[in-house]
Amino acid sequence: MNFDLTEEQQALSELSKQIFEGSSPVDRVEEIETTEDRFDRPLWEELANANLLGVAIPEEHGGLGFGVFELALILEQQGRTVAPVPLLTTLVMGALPIVEYGTDDQQSRLLPAISSGECIITGAFQEWGSNNPLNTSVEAQYSQGKWTLSGTKPAVPAAHIADYILIPAKTGPEDSCLFLVEREADGLKITPNITTNRELQAQIDCDTVPAEPLGDPAQGNLAIIWMLERINVATSAVAVGCCAKATEMAAEYTSEREQFGRPLSHNQAVTQRAADCYIGTDAMRLVLWQAAWRLDAGYPASEEVRIAKWWASEVGQKVVHDVQHLHGGMGADIDYPVHRYFLWVKQLENFLGGGSSQLAELGSLITTKAKANTFTY
Repeated sequence: MNFDLTEEQQALSELSKQIFEGSSPVDRVEEIETTEDRFDRPLWEELANANLLGVAIPEEHGGLGFGVFELALILEQQGRTVAPVPLLTTLVMGALPIVEYGTDDQQSRLLPAISSGECIITGAFQEWGSNNPLNTSVEAQYSQGKWTLSGTKPAVPAAHIADYILIPAKTGPEDSCLFLVEREADGLKITPNITTNRELQAQIDCDTVPAEPLGDPAQGNLAIIWMLERINVATSAVAVGCCAKATEMAAEYTSEREQFGRPLSHNQAVTQRAADCYIGTDAMRLVLWQAAWRLDAGYPASEEVRIAKWWASEVGQKVVHDVQHLHGGMGADIDYPVHRYFLWVKQLENFLGGGSSQLAELGSLITTKAKANTFTY
């Protein structure tokens, strides 16, 4: 197998790394965390000027025309700096479904604006209780040629700065559809709250809110399932970046910090634990790349996506936990940057279901295939 990136992929990764490291250092992240909207607009503009916001948008709409794999490379670089920009929400929850399911009017109206940084989109996919996005708590009503939404959604990322919110809503007893809602729409109430990683997520309340279906309303649950697979890959990519940078920080700290006259890294237990972090992060990246590649190639990827999310949730959390321990007391100091990686991975772990839910879904998929004797590789 050849795991080398193409020249274009390598260039995308290096460019995004240069922008994130140059424009989102630790002190800048600390500064943005004290602002009202917690959004680094200059960094967003820089990403737009480099056309990185259009990475997965077709060229005819001002983008670069790449896929999920290349998008994952950029999200990994964001994770390395925990940069406070709505990259995952806009490019994954917004641009990808518009490209795949949007009408010609929706694509021509929204995709160029996303690519230029003028339009921010988020998705309301998390749910109350068991957090099953297919069992949405929002209902859609069709009357006099118009759609309206009613219901509530928890934990919607970047809702306070988004121009549009993509909301799955029930259109019938067994059917759902994706709807676009403007942030300033009548009847929509947005209540932001601070989350584990210090970002703002909001509860949204819909009271007969005007909405437009994304593409054909008959697409139903298939569009939502398609969307969820890509969100899980994207969150895994950010987690890989967080773990990679945290592991590097642990290696640097234990090599410089001396105890009993020698660096901490000279102790076998320390090096073994750091090695486990490195191996775990590399394995996370491997299963992530497999899932992203299969999605782009059009191969079945339901199992691979859940495997990638499980590794990001379970192994990712172990990596950042070990990094905290390797830093000793410094790991608990919130003035020291390593703690942010722990908070971000914890937040990502539970987004749309943690490791246990991924295993349950994976088991269900394997059982279904076994009963039907339809194993494909």
